Amino acid sequence: MSRFRYLAPALTGTLVFAGNIFAQEEAAKDDGASFIDAIQNAGVIGYLIILMSVVAMALIIEHFMTLKREKLAPPEVIDEIEELFQDGNYQEALAACEANPCFFSNVTAAGIRKLGHPFGTIEKSIEEMEDEEAVKLQQKIGWLSLIAGIGPMMGLFGTVTGMVGAFSTIGSSGAGGVNPADFAADISLALMTTVLGLTVAIPTTAFYAYFRNKVSLVTMEISAVVEDMFERFRAAE
Repeated sequence: MSRFRYLAPALTGTLVFAGNIFAQEEAAKDDGASFIDAIQNAGVIGYLIILMSVVAMALIIEHFMTLKREKLAPPEVIDEIEELFQDGNYQEALAACEANPCFFSNVTAAGIRKLGHPFGTIEKSIEEMEDEEAVKLQQKIGWLSLIAGIGPMMGLFGTVTGMVGAFSTIGSSGAGGVNPADFAADISLALMTTVLGLTVAIPTTAFYAYFRNKVSLVTMEISAVVEDMFERFRAAE
């Protein structure tokens, strides 16, 4: 059931994206042109935005596969470290952490390395490593935020470029007037790049917010597990 819960946002975003594309294609057909033709009219900027959407989708799929508690804190690793702690085999526990690098094991290893020091020193080392690992995860999902921010800017750049081209065509038409067909390609560039930019930015922003909240929740859960595991050393003082 949890897998379906994680996949729900991805499916929703995909359906929204597909719905937008379908609606745009139907509108383009009504005007006698296909959606592919409209994308081609968007030029290099349009293709760059589409490339960004592919990168964003790849990142989203990767995040769904890796940003979950089972990957950041494998249950079998937690059980193994807990058993070694109960037996007092701290060096073996450190070796097990180093052999299974992940959020949980990296934080736990930082605490083990400070055993023998006052508990405040151990606790500080754990907190510093938790902050470091959390920053790494935030940086990892930060690429989605970057794409979500660049998408509309690329669309705006295409819009301005298209409008400049259109007004340039109008300005150079002379006294004989201008045929709307002469600057239709520039207007198409202006509008299509805006559509593409927003189509990429909206779902990407939603996924970024989802993963940001998920990272915060998972890191809090793992931190609680580590804190509970080291609580015995507080009582030993």
